[in-house]
Amino acid sequence: MKTTMDERDREIGRLPEDLTTFVGRRQAAAEARRLLTESRLVTLTGVGGVGKTRLALHVARQVRRSFRNGVWLVELADLEDPSLVPAAVAATIRLPDASGRTPTAVLVDYLADKQFLLVLDNCEHLLPSCARMAREILAAAPGLRILATSREPLTVRGGQTLSVAPLTVPNDKAAVATGAREEYASLRLFQDRASAVAPGFVVNSANASIVSAVCRRLDGLPLAIELAAAWMRVLSPEQLLARLEDRFRLLRRTEYGRPERHHTLRATVEWSFGLCSEAERLLWSRLSVFAGEFDLEAAEAVGAGGELDVINGLGSLVDRSILVRSEDGPRARYRMLEIIRQFGSERLAATGEAPRVRRAHRDHYLREAVRAEADWSGPRQGEWGRRLAAERGNLWAALDYSLGQASEVRTGLRMAGTLWPYWVGCGLVRDGAHWLGRALALDTEPSRERVRALWVNGWIASLRGEAAASLAMLREARDQATTLGEEIELTYALQFLATAEMFAGNLALAVPMLDEALARHRTSPRWTVPALAVFSLRARPAVLMGDNDTAFALLTECLSICEALDERWIRSWAEWNLGGAYWMTGEMDASAAHLRASLRLRQDVGDRLGIPCCVEMLGWVAHATGRSRRAAVLLGAADAGWELIGRPLFSFESLLAPHERCRAECREVLGDAEYRAAREEGVRMSQRELVAYALGEEPPRPEPGVLSTEIAAQALTKREREVAAMVARGMTDREIAAGLVIAQRTAEGHVAHILTKLGFTSRTQIAAWMARRPRR
Repeated sequence: MKTTMDERDREIGRLPEDLTTFVGRRQAAAEARRLLTESRLVTLTGVGGVGKTRLALHVARQVRRSFRNGVWLVELADLEDPSLVPAAVAATIRLPDASGRTPTAVLVDYLADKQFLLVLDNCEHLLPSCARMAREILAAAPGLRILATSREPLTVRGGQTLSVAPLTVPNDKAAVATGAREEYASLRLFQDRASAVAPGFVVNSANASIVSAVCRRLDGLPLAIELAAAWMRVLSPEQLLARLEDRFRLLRRTEYGRPERHHTLRATVEWSFGLCSEAERLLWSRLSVFAGEFDLEAAEAVGAGGELDVINGLGSLVDRSILVRSEDGPRARYRMLEIIRQFGSERLAATGEAPRVRRAHRDHYLREAVRAEADWSGPRQGEWGRRLAAERGNLWAALDYSLGQASEVRTGLRMAGTLWPYWVGCGLVRDGAHWLGRALALDTEPSRERVRALWVNGWIASLRGEAAASLAMLREARDQATTLGEEIELTYALQFLATAEMFAGNLALAVPMLDEALARHRTSPRWTVPALAVFSLRARPAVLMGDNDTAFALLTECLSICEALDERWIRSWAEWNLGGAYWMTGEMDASAAHLRASLRLRQDVGDRLGIPCCVEMLGWVAHATGRSRRAAVLLGAADAGWELIGRPLFSFESLLAPHERCRAECREVLGDAEYRAAREEGVRMSQRELVAYALGEEPPRPEPGVLSTEIAAQALTKREREVAAMVARGMTDREIAAGLVIAQRTAEGHVAHILTKLGFTSRTQIAAWMARRPRR
């Protein structure tokens, strides 16, 4: 039976029914709706499997009543001939054939006076034809809107693009509390899909960390998470995580009515690979050696070869959603989702280029390490600290490559030693100990590189309070440097051997060696950062022995040299030592001033070792001046910092004694309960909050819009307080609804009202607020 135009106009559209729950994407959906009000063409872009189609259909359902003449989905994935795009659209909305007229002309005539939303799904392999048709029909039909999905944008004047990101995942350092799990759409999606095949499955306190790890390994990619969750009918979360090394083989299923490319993860990625040119495929494979983000300079160093145009290739891969671009100050950075990177790594191995490309990657980051060390004596310490932190994964990959090849171990040893500004200057002492220890175990022959690695690792061991290991490494460094005639390295070995002896309590041995090291440094043509450290190291025993004149003279000279070089890190240690000296003489105002000056400098450099040192001593000052609660907060914050590093205050007895005494006295003054509450307040602070608190005199302020505890408590209804308590116990909306015998939607509403009234944005904040409230 033939459909007439009038009958068709009465239809509101042809959209497939939603058979599963739509999870997350509230902000993305709202942004897509906003863009559709401002632009007549909106393209949802993103990597394959990220959920572009699902989001487009969700948005289309939300806005369908705004389009009097219909909302229609046109599926283009299986269309191979670009010239048939207009015909496919006409057939989908069931326009009659018009002999002698093109499908585009028929579309133009029909749509000219219609209010119509057209959803064009999977345009990436037909881009020129889709863009050409869109321009023609949009020009002729003012009431038409087009919502397209594609792995790269449709280039039509006036069109808007919305990049669809993967679902939110907990970061690798987050302890995923049950109360926080609903903040992460990836966890909610996993639970929803897993419970469909394994009824009763929930993400709870027992499995949340494992499920979080699964979602992180899958980059928050909805298709990958759905394929993984389907295995919960067979595997436990732990078993699933263990098998994700071979994710392409594991993540597959056959589902009738689902596009073939979505049956397996590999098929989805291969679809993208097939759309790339040969040059783009080659660049994709080469860039797969990067671990995490990388910048243009790194891409050119690693991706170049033959006649490959790297910068234009980067642009193409960004357009095709193979690379994700982000901003890092003035430098653009790029990254691949792990699934995309793994596929590229397979292709790189197949080309036979992997050894050359991995070596080029290592060589680039070795050059970066050398540049960072050379620049560390000047004003760019903060910049280099941030750059090295951003390249952590790539530095690890470069070291791993070097130490995994017998012929490259010496280069790996050199790189590990050269990175001392990162290990020590930025406080990554645990990482430094790992890589230096591994390199030293593999290359045992005496060499300049080994001497340097020994004194750097010995320095790190002394900072971590590992006296015996530190002394052994630094004595070996001293002896090898003497044998090899490496005078500069010998000076550093003596300096840090003296430090280890001092931390072990052997001042009589330490002081002469420090004096010798200082004298040797004074004969050098320029001051380096490790050399400048000798001033603070020599001042410490002077303070302990009551020789304040010597200590202040050394530290003042150090500050003068640092200011001339515009050096910050060593200056922060000199300020810290001055703060400690004034604390010992009872001059608390002067002590606090120098400690705050040190803290500001450390914050700029990003020194995770030095920040707790400053916060700790500021706690001592606070207690000494009668502010024991403030001291307890600061001590708690310092304790959190020590946990990340290892042992507090280098296990140096002269510092550990006041460390323990201050805590005991604060507990005695405040009482056990108040002390624990104040200390916990410090433990929970972010670094930004902690530094702001330590530098000021006011207690930490709540985020904008957050009410005080008492006012907020009065603002909540009795039922909302009940719900807040259940949120604090880690219950989901579904569990709250069951417990209170209300609809889940009602429970969601209560949680939303609580967040609004308290000015919060997450369930974690509700839980923390409830924990701070006095019990009645």
